[in-house]
Amino acid sequence: MTETQDPISAEVAAGYAFEGPALELGGLMLDATTLSGVPVRIPLAMLNRHGLVAGATGTGKTKTLQLLAEQLSAAGVPVFAADIKGDLSGLSVPGAQNPKIVDRAASVGQQWQAQGFPVEFFALGGQGTGIPLRVTMTAFGPTLLSKVLGLNDTQESSLGLVFHYADQAGLPLLDLADLREVVKYLTSDEGKADLKDLGGLSSATAGVILRELIAFSDQGADAFFGEPEFETSDFLRTTADGQGLISLVELPNLVDRPAVFSTFLMWLLADLFHDLPEVGDVDKPKLVFFFDEAHLLFNDASKAFLDAIAQTVRLIRSKGIGVFFVTQSPTDVPDNVLAQLGSRVQHQLRAATPNDAKALKQTVNTYPHSSYADLGQVILSLGIGEAIVTVMNERGAPTPVAWTRLRAPESLMGAAENTAMEQAVKASPLFAKYAEAVDRESAREKLAAKLEAGAARAQEEQATQDQATQATAEDKLRHEADRAAKRPKSSGRSTRRDKSVVEEVITSTTFRQVARTAAREIVRGMFGTGRRR
Repeated sequence: MTETQDPISAEVAAGYAFEGPALELGGLMLDATTLSGVPVRIPLAMLNRHGLVAGATGTGKTKTLQLLAEQLSAAGVPVFAADIKGDLSGLSVPGAQNPKIVDRAASVGQQWQAQGFPVEFFALGGQGTGIPLRVTMTAFGPTLLSKVLGLNDTQESSLGLVFHYADQAGLPLLDLADLREVVKYLTSDEGKADLKDLGGLSSATAGVILRELIAFSDQGADAFFGEPEFETSDFLRTTADGQGLISLVELPNLVDRPAVFSTFLMWLLADLFHDLPEVGDVDKPKLVFFFDEAHLLFNDASKAFLDAIAQTVRLIRSKGIGVFFVTQSPTDVPDNVLAQLGSRVQHQLRAATPNDAKALKQTVNTYPHSSYADLGQVILSLGIGEAIVTVMNERGAPTPVAWTRLRAPESLMGAAENTAMEQAVKASPLFAKYAEAVDRESAREKLAAKLEAGAARAQEEQATQDQATQATAEDKLRHEADRAAKRPKSSGRSTRRDKSVVEEVITSTTFRQVARTAAREIVRGMFGTGRRR
């Protein structure tokens, strides 16, 4: 059949004929081997309607992300992405031409040209090659931290109380050490009274929080919290020639600390939402944010946390930010978030188990009406680098579902050399701004000074009390001595009575205390020691 005779080709050609600029995804496939000449695209102005890239491991999700990042950068749109496996670092290096790339490019009408793109490398928690990303504990906040630590509702409420107290008491929470010291202080004898009117902090809850903070620290989080705090506006930069800067966060040990990664990305989104002004609909996004391994964010999350994510995703569109979730199955993403994702790029799914079959059926149900007789079978039969695509057109309506062979990235489909990455990091203008950690006075130092001052006051009060006791004893001694001296000495009985009075004074508790105090002072004078502090 010719292109005009095929109903799917005609429908897709009409549905993807956009007037404004668009990203080129690839070409429409009529079956597993036949391609049409119909291009499949995404309007640039619709990318802040968010999107989903899904598919089983090894089906080409990372290459799709790379393809989108390249074209966004070329269009002047900054990009943020996490480099889970290290492959995305190749965006900075021109690709290597080979027969497979030539054949793929020719099959979809792509004029392939090897080129690299401007990339900034960042490192989370001090691990990996890149400019350090840090955030203060106060800015991170108790809600996200509770998600990382796996706290229940009661423990999360108590953690919020700790943050509230620190804010009211003027105790800056910059790092994990600050938070640990505040928790320990509020369960000490000195600090319990400070929370008396706020309900207090139980020792059991404090113990759980402290233990989880230690485990969090073992994941490398100590290097993540602190100053200088990263300004998320530094992700919204372009080069002198107008290309969007691609910011990559290297995550070499994701398996060891998934909660740190996913919650950090959520903090970035929340911070961008807080800082950026409302812009409404724009010709192109101010930033496109790729949230890889998205299932880690949603696993075991509380309803309140999921509601916060859904609200952030829904509202951040008006700030000009587009968010793409990258995961294995659409069912990894909650329904209230999935409903807000206007663009879908679905790679192959596998149905090896009953749960897989159920996930496939649920995936098919998330798509608009399809011209394919069995969309589920098409998804199962997709080859590597192929996907089922639907996006929002320029009117905001979904485009026809299209079986698409994706274009080939023009940058290196692999990791860049470590030496080149290190040179790029040191050449960045952000290196001088963020490379060196700053340790200013914070809650830890202020609490230590407060406790030391309290101990000094207690010692001074004890010394004053000791002096008063000594003076009282000395006055009593002088008084008794004066009385004894004024008595007549004519009889032996009187002398014995006077002697018994003196003995009573000498054997009294007060006199013994004064004597011991005097003895200690003499010994301290001999050995040159002072009062212990």
